[in-house]
Amino acid sequence: MNNPLWMLLPWTIFAIAAGMKFWRLTALFRKHLGNATTGTDRFRQSLERIWQKDEQRA
Repeated sequence: MNNPLWMLLPWTIFAIAAGMKFWRLTALFRKHLGNATTGTDRFRQSLERIWQKDEQRA
């Protein structure tokens, strides 16, 4: 192990492992953000139903 490039091997492994861990941790956020548009559409539809019920009562 006289070659100084061998010292980069553990840092490379660490960087790859940290990147994979970060990717797994952020998977839930990425999945949630992908469904954000459908969530807002559902929320809008529920508000419209509530407004329609209020208009019928009045």
